[in-house]
Amino acid sequence: MIVLDEQLLGANLEQAISKWYQGNVCFITDLRPNSIIKDEAIPMLLRKEAQPTFITINERDFWRKVAISEYFCIVCFNLPDSRASEISLLLRNLFRHPEFNVKAKRMGKVIRIADSSVSYYSTSNREIQEFTLQIQ
Repeated sequence: MIVLDEQLLGANLEQAISKWYQGNVCFITDLRPNSIIKDEAIPMLLRKEAQPTFITINERDFWRKVAISEYFCIVCFNLPDSRASEISLLLRNLFRHPEFNVKAKRMGKVIRIADSSVSYYSTSNREIQEFTLQIQ
């Protein structure tokens, strides 16, 4: 399951991602309808789902700040709203990388993508790992 941050509403990302991702794609607001969801509540909501990957462009509030868990993955894009349409392609290429090509490998990781540069840390290794994403 891919869960999109509410900041990404209106960017048609759910349709773009659904073209290549076989699992469910929804927004964080779908997990708790008719309520305001603060950033600090997002990890709790994600823990209730089956291995979700949360996608956000709100990098400053999640990267190196969120309480990570082996039950979910968070991908933070360092992109302005005007470039949100690039997320689907970048995410697809991330999911092709050997470190992230299976849902189980993504769990417990917080990932930051800035153009083609990828940084991440995990529940098992808090040291930041880095690599360059191959764009295909």
